[in-house]
Amino acid sequence: QVQLVESGGGLVQAGGSLRLSCATSGLIFSINHMGWYRQAPGRQRELVARIIVGGTTDYADSVKGRFTISRDNAKNTVYLQMNSLKPEDTAVYYCNARSLLDGTLYWGQGTQVTVSS
Repeated sequence: QVQLVESGGGLVQAGGSLRLSCATSGLIFSINHMGWYRQAPGRQRELVARIIVGGTTDYADSVKGRFTISRDNAKNTVYLQMNSLKPEDTAVYYCNARSLLDGTLYWGQGTQVTVSS
């Protein structure tokens, strides 16, 4: 059974930092592209950052220069370091895995990030 478990969310003041983690099990982590998405109330889920199997990263324009995605294949975990947080970063953040072999998608349950002004 595949599981993606996010952690590290919480309440932080604007300008602060948080580090999200997504621990995976039940899949071959090294052959999955990994991503972080977020969904704010009343808005569609959007891509925040992704890191492919080879290590190349991609970011939404709104977080470039502030957020950093990384992966540790030995720990089957993907991270999202979030710095200089803004109130508009408030959302539920979801971890996503997509198999390199067949494109199967997996999602975590989400972790709430709230940035106060």
